Amino acid sequence: MKLPGSLKTTLNFQDADAFYEQLLDAHQGLNRDQSELLNARLILLLANQVGDAEILRGCVDAAAKLPA
Repeated sequence: MKLPGSLKTTLNFQDADAFYEQLLDAHQGLNRDQSELLNARLILLLANQVGDAEILRGCVDAAAKLPA
């Protein structure tokens, strides 16, 4: 899928495995509602770090089009 603008589509993590482990650990022991709330808070914090409305719009559009 071609993403708009300058969205990064290649691996851009300094340590993807460590981040994934940290994410899994953060969800440990949470029920579904708590886990979804954690994801929502994380999304908002990361979106705030990106800041660029065009890039955020492109990310939302791209995520909505990805297969489930």
